[in-house]
Amino acid sequence: MKALVYEGTNRVMFQEVPMIRPREGWTLIQVAYAGICGSDVTILKGKHPRAKAPLIMGHEFSGTIASDHPRYPRGTLVTAFPYLPCGICERCRNGQFHVCESLKLIGIDLDGGMAEYVQVPDEMICPVPEGIDPQTAAFIEPIGISVHAARKGGYRPGDSVLVFGAGGIGLSVAITLRSFGAEKLMMCEPNPLRRAMAEDLGFEVLDPESDIIKQVYDRTDGMGADYVYDCAGVQPVAELLPDAVKINGRIVVVAGYKTPPVMNFQKGMFREFEIRFVRNCTRQDFTIATGLAGRRLGYEKLLNYTLPLSQGEKGFAPPPSACKVMFCVKENIPHTRQLI
Repeated sequence: MKALVYEGTNRVMFQEVPMIRPREGWTLIQVAYAGICGSDVTILKGKHPRAKAPLIMGHEFSGTIASDHPRYPRGTLVTAFPYLPCGICERCRNGQFHVCESLKLIGIDLDGGMAEYVQVPDEMICPVPEGIDPQTAAFIEPIGISVHAARKGGYRPGDSVLVFGAGGIGLSVAITLRSFGAEKLMMCEPNPLRRAMAEDLGFEVLDPESDIIKQVYDRTDGMGADYVYDCAGVQPVAELLPDAVKINGRIVVVAGYKTPPVMNFQKGMFREFEIRFVRNCTRQDFTIATGLAGRRLGYEKLLNYTLPLSQGEKGFAPPPSACKVMFCVKENIPHTRQLI
């Protein structure tokens, strides 16, 4: 079968690899679409602490069942809950599998979905409801991250929100929060093309050339945002967070920082805000995300750069207009959005 293989730092190759024979209790999926996540970029740069070459990356994917499954027939359109918990640690015993003490992921700790076929544990296969196309189905896991961010952050309808970063995750978080009742929602993004996309989706976008904190205060009666979601993960944003959030407000860190940031903790003491962090998503978040994906809330508009798997290197160096990069893996599958 064909696969895009991580061969080492900054090296991926589209090549022939041995066909998979699924192990006991696992099911073979013929992949339709696979998305690039920030963690895949981290792997390519040689910065991921667990991923080792050679590796087929990709934990965001959709496809059809291609071997016997105890519940679903062959040909069923599915996606995967890609987390592989140990099942025995204290977190797992309490049902918090997404933060298992030795959690592994398909596409990071073992071969993933950037190939014609992938194997997934039977119980981690999730059928896709009718009305969700294969491309959007491959984006359900990132939507799950946004659902987890909203729920873990404790957002309450009516409160003001500021989202830093209008990439795939940032816009997903904004769309999810809006579906949860967020009407007073602002976004901050320096990339003009991503700002335009956020505006096209109906979000108020702050002017990056003007004083961000002043703009936030002008829109929140001088108090700051009740909730500030960091989906950017860069030092300049870390410096803005303590002033952007309201006294007794809450900062929710969704982004994975490549370099440990510096933050003014003294402001945290004076303003007594909370900081919460999110990692992955729960099975319930994933189920909620599947329902949201079928409502055409705007997630599908983020999937604006699609390539065949054979052009994998281009996918990891996309144009500035790209919000979410996806590989079309299955031959002759119709694209649901125009390639750019």
